[in-house]
Amino acid sequence: MRTNTGGQAEERAQFLLRMRAKGIGDLRLLRAMELMPRALFMPQRYADIAARDIALPIGCGQTSAPPSTLAAMIEALDLREHARVLEIGTGSGYSAALIGQIAAETFSLERCQTLAVEAAARLQAFGLKSIVVKFADGLALGRIGTFDRVLVHALVEPPVENLTRLLAPGGVVVAGVAGETRGDQRILRLAKSAEGVVEARALGPVRTLMPLVEGLARAL
Repeated sequence: MRTNTGGQAEERAQFLLRMRAKGIGDLRLLRAMELMPRALFMPQRYADIAARDIALPIGCGQTSAPPSTLAAMIEALDLREHARVLEIGTGSGYSAALIGQIAAETFSLERCQTLAVEAAARLQAFGLKSIVVKFADGLALGRIGTFDRVLVHALVEPPVENLTRLLAPGGVVVAGVAGETRGDQRILRLAKSAEGVVEARALGPVRTLMPLVEGLARAL
């Protein structure tokens, strides 16, 4: 009889193979995904399907993007071990947990207080001390400083070049960009050179990200 542990190992192996088949090649990221199964961050009722490459509801009107979409966005950041990362949209904390295993510092903002509190508790329980979760509005950042990498888990309205003000020289922003129709939605990568010149590159369409919403929500 196959043990539960053996079944979990097989499921994780299949999950990683699916990520590779989707084009994810960063070994550090794949290792992080292996060490932090998505099921640990999803509502218990979705534990059995958390390894599937589908979006899942997490509360507060938000969803967790399919793992392949999330991994593609993180991979596009081209993370470095010394990187200081800003994440807008903590959600369940799953993405922060992956980034936190690679980058030096991660500051994650979440507009829904319930999600922010729950994600912070999960990340602390897993010993990921390099990650700070803050209950904050991702559209009202004020003087927050600059970062080496910025990841936005939502669709922002163009012009997205405004996001580059958050970047240090050599920094990268990856975000979803809203279009006039659902078919126009895409993931965009903005890279800022040491001289301050910004180069934009579209990474492909996306249909599972939701618009970035202004304001704070204190409960589900």
